[in-house]
Amino acid sequence: MKFNVTAPNFALQSLLTHKIDHKTKPLGALGLLEQLATQLGLIQQTTTPALNLPTVLVFAGDHGIANAQVSPYPQAVTAQMVLNFLHGGAAINVFAKQNNMQLRVIDSGVNYQFLPHADLIDAKIGMGTHNFLYEAAMSPVECGDAIIHGAQIVNDEIAKGCNVFGFGEMGIANTSSASCLMSVLCNLPIKVCVGRGTGLDDEGLAHKQKVLSEALAHHQLKSDHALQVLATFGGFEIAMMMGAMLQAAEKRCVLLIDGFITTAALLVAAKLQPNILHYCVFTHCSDETGHQKMLAYLNAKPLLNIGLRLGEGTGAALAYPLVLAAANFLNEMASFESAHVSQKTS
Repeated sequence: MKFNVTAPNFALQSLLTHKIDHKTKPLGALGLLEQLATQLGLIQQTTTPALNLPTVLVFAGDHGIANAQVSPYPQAVTAQMVLNFLHGGAAINVFAKQNNMQLRVIDSGVNYQFLPHADLIDAKIGMGTHNFLYEAAMSPVECGDAIIHGAQIVNDEIAKGCNVFGFGEMGIANTSSASCLMSVLCNLPIKVCVGRGTGLDDEGLAHKQKVLSEALAHHQLKSDHALQVLATFGGFEIAMMMGAMLQAAEKRCVLLIDGFITTAALLVAAKLQPNILHYCVFTHCSDETGHQKMLAYLNAKPLLNIGLRLGEGTGAALAYPLVLAAANFLNEMASFESAHVSQKTS
């Protein structure tokens, strides 16, 4: 599937800046919210942006690399957490409900056969990926199918009226995938990309670094082959999320980027379509080792830095009120002229 993500027309920026600067406040007094309001206006090509039916997409998939003991949790936790999402018991359920966001849970490739459920989208590519310590995680066909499914899921939500997407994930050992993607695509040593994931101790962290170093040495890939890198080290949920991101950006939606794994999917997308970054709101800086470096590589300014490292799209849901505030102040806050307030004289 070919994507065509174009940059917004920046001719509107001067009008947005004028509108923001003439609100009843000192210049720049709302800080990052002013940049965010400008971004929303440019994405939607209007000085009165509207955020409609915000939706968090949580993609779930299992990883063969989990068999190399790179996570302290068993692979079965992926399916158990998907069931927790469906029963409304996870953090993302709480935060999405709190902020009036819709939640869609997608089985991208969990090693479990779920019963049909009204809140579950069945887009299963396979029962988990292969172990990339020895072979590519996905075939090119599987990777392509995942990307297409992600785009279709976004199209379905856009047809319902959504123009804001939060991205989240669930998959035991997916920090290993994200670390390898980061190492290759950012050309960084794996040691600075690997973190403790779901809570490895020092011995477990050293083992994880060793395993991932061996996997990178085995495949010997370069950053200019992004899709091959994705198929080799990614997961079904990461590839599907990347396809969803590209489609959402092509359709000029707002993308709320969560943490380490979600940003790794974006790294691949940005290698293919660099203009996607114009549509991305980086919601937080994760406490996972490497995420700060990943954000720096993308020249991203996260809205929050509160020690999150949960995934699930929780950062996107928690930061959404700030995104809404940016749109609301742009649309509803009085200007000096309308409020009959004197402006600064010098």
